This record gives sequence, C-alpha cells and structure tokens, in this order.
Amino acid sequence: MSSYNASPLNNIRIASPCSANWNEMYGDERKRFCAECKLNVYNLSEMTKAQAESFVQNAEGRVCVRLYRRKDGTVITQDCPVGWAKIRQRTRAVATAAFSLILSLFSGLLLVSVFARQRSPEVGVLRPLATPTPKSTPKTMPLMGAVALPTPTPTPKTSPTPKGGEMIMGKVAVRPQVVRQS
Repeated sequence: MSSYNASPLNNIRIASPCSANWNEMYGDERKRFCAECKLNVYNLSEMTKAQAESFVQNAEGRVCVRLYRRKDGTVITQDCPVGWAKIRQRTRAVATAAFSLILSLFSGLLLVSVFARQRSPEVGVLRPLATPTPKSTPKTMPLMGAVALPTPTPTPKTSPTPKGGEMIMGKVAVRPQVVRQS
C-alpha cells in the first residue's frame, strides 16, 4: 500500500458538491449547520490530521465535510504548515490588492473634490452660450481702418476789407459782354 492511500483523508471523494454558502451557516470554524440539507458540515481543514482521520474512520451514515485539497490530491489539515501558508499568502495578496484598490479609489475622489472646489461652484453645470444683446442700438456705425493725417494746405493771405470780407487775389477772367440792341 502506498503512502498516498495510507491516510483515509486521501481517499475522500465528495459525491455531490454543495452550493450552500459556508459563511451563511450557523456554528464555528470547525462545525456548522446547513439549513439546506439539514446536516452538520464538518471543516476537516480546521482539524489536525489525526482528528480528521479519526472523524472519517468513525463516521456513520451521511456526512457533509468541507475541505481544501492540494493539486496532488492530499487534504490540507490544521497542522499542515505548508498548505495553510500558501492559503494565507494568497488571502493576504488578495486582501492587499483589495485594500490598495479601495485606497486608490478614495484618493482619486479626494483629489477630484479638492480640485473641484478650487474652480468655481459651477463646475459641471452646462449652460447654453448666449450672445450678448446690445441695450441700445448706436446711431452711427463705428469706422475702422488705418489713420491718415491730412496734408497741410497753405492758407491764403487775407487782408481786411472795409466791409469785413476777404480779399481774393488771382487773374481776372473777363466775361464776354452781351450787347443789347434796341
């Protein structure tokens, strides 16, 4: 007989796996009562190897068990340091990842709320763009363009006339005279 088959734990086969949730059953880590099948469920992994072997050998009738099995087929018991170390390591890794995810989520939310407060309280409010309407229509239209200064023109020298008019100088154009005949 090989050492693998020497232990009754290595020959345990679960005839019909149960879908009941262990965490919803009443009891402790070693034995809980299942309301679905109306039986006690024994956790072999919380027993020492000797206790678990004795339980399996002395069990009569229908018995429900909960166990962790390695890839090589052996059952993990409470006094198996290698198997539980692997399970604890995996559980620790999953818990660390979950904690990191939650911490990152809350950190992100905190940063978003800090930056949202620094802006205006209207952040996130969408309003349609409105074109400003003038309150009064201007009477003249404004002009735009390059500035051109006027060129200075010489002013004519004027001298006062007795009637206060201006004296104009220049060539006299003679108008042809029309002669009237009578």
